[in-house]
Amino acid sequence: MEPLRILCTEILPWRLLKDRAEADLGFPVEFMEQDFVTAQRTAAMEPDRYDVYDQCFHNLDIVWHWRAIQPIEIDRIEAWGEMSDLARSVGSGASGRGLGDAPATRLFVQPDATLSANPGRHISMLPTVYNFDSFAINQADAALDVDRDVVSWSELLDPRWHGRVALVDEPAIGAFDLTMALVAAGRMEVQDLGNMTVAEIDEMYHQAVDLVNSGHLAPFWRRASEPVERFASGELSISSIWSPAVVGMKARGIRVRQASPAEGYRAWHGGLCLSKHLSGSRLDMGYAWMNWFLDGWAGACLARQGYYMSVPERVRTHLSAEEWDYWYEGKPAACDLPDPDGHCAIRTGEVRSGGSRLARSNHIAVWNSTMDEHNFLVRRWNEIIELAAERRARRRAG
Repeated sequence: MEPLRILCTEILPWRLLKDRAEADLGFPVEFMEQDFVTAQRTAAMEPDRYDVYDQCFHNLDIVWHWRAIQPIEIDRIEAWGEMSDLARSVGSGASGRGLGDAPATRLFVQPDATLSANPGRHISMLPTVYNFDSFAINQADAALDVDRDVVSWSELLDPRWHGRVALVDEPAIGAFDLTMALVAAGRMEVQDLGNMTVAEIDEMYHQAVDLVNSGHLAPFWRRASEPVERFASGELSISSIWSPAVVGMKARGIRVRQASPAEGYRAWHGGLCLSKHLSGSRLDMGYAWMNWFLDGWAGACLARQGYYMSVPERVRTHLSAEEWDYWYEGKPAACDLPDPDGHCAIRTGEVRSGGSRLARSNHIAVWNSTMDEHNFLVRRWNEIIELAAERRARRRAG
C-alpha cells in the first residue's frame, strides 16, 4: 500500500507519532518535513507531491489561491462538534481578539469558492494545534525576573542585549515580532498591524537595516532547533521563540523564560488540508488521518511541547492530571513533567509563562497573517536576510 504523504514542518513531532498512527490506522504514513517557507511553496505549486498539508491558517491565502487544496466535509470530521470556538467563530470570546488573519475569517468555503467566517458544510483547513508566541530570554544572562522585569516587545531593542538578539526568518512571523518591538519602543507607528501598508513595511525594513548594520541583531533563524543551540552556546540571550524550543532548552537546564508582553502575543493556529488530487480510497485515508490526529493521543504529545489542541477535552484524557494542570490550566507543576521524548523538562513548582490557556488566548495582539502587500513584504524581508547573511560572512572573513 502506498503511504499517505503528509507535508509538514518541524512543529509536528512526527517521529513520535508515526508508529502509533500506523498501528491505529492500519496504513503507512510518510512525513515530508520542510521549513515553513519551503513547505508553503511546495504546497501551493506542487500539490501532486503530497496528500495532506499540515501548516497554519495564514498560509491559506496562498495555497487556496492556487487551488492546491480541496474543501473538507465537516460531516466527515468526528470531533467537529467538540471543537473550541477559537478557530470556528469570530467575535465569540477570545476568537474575536487580535488583529490579522484570525482563523475563522478564512475557515468556511462559500458557494463561490471564497473563504469567510460564514458557516457552511465545507471548510478550507481543519483546525488542530495552536499557540501564543512571543520571545524568550535566558535569565542566567542578567539579574532579572522575566515575569516582573520584561513587560514589552520593546525588550528586543534594548541595548543591553546588543549582538545577542535573533528573530525568526519567516516574513509572516518575524516581521510582526520586529514591528511590534518598534511600535512598542516608539520608533514607528502602524495603523493596522495585521495589514501593513507599503510605507509601513518600508519603514520596518529601514529600521531592520539599521539594526543589522549596527550589529544589534544576530543572524536570523529558520528552524526551532537553531535558537536552542545558540542559547546553549551563549551566542543568544533573547530571541523570537516557539514553544518546542523553550521546552527543549528547559530539558537541557537552560534558564530560559518566555515573555508575556503587555502588548499581547503573536498567535497562530495550525491545521490540516487535503490536496486537490485526493479521491476515492486515498481521500478516505486523508480523512482517517485527520480524525486520528484529533482523537487525543497526538494532542497530548503536542501538549508536552507547549501546544494546545482544538479539541481539548480529548487531549485531557491522554494527559496526567498534573500535565493538564500545568499546560492547560496554568497551575504550578505538582511534580516534574516530561517533554515529548520523556525527558524531564518542567520542574516541580514551575508555572507556565502567561498562565492558563484562557488567560493567554485573551491576550492576543495579532495573528500570523498574509497581508495584502505580502509579496512586497517578502521582497523587503529577503533583503534584510541577505544583508544579515552578508554581514555575518564579512565578520567570519575577518
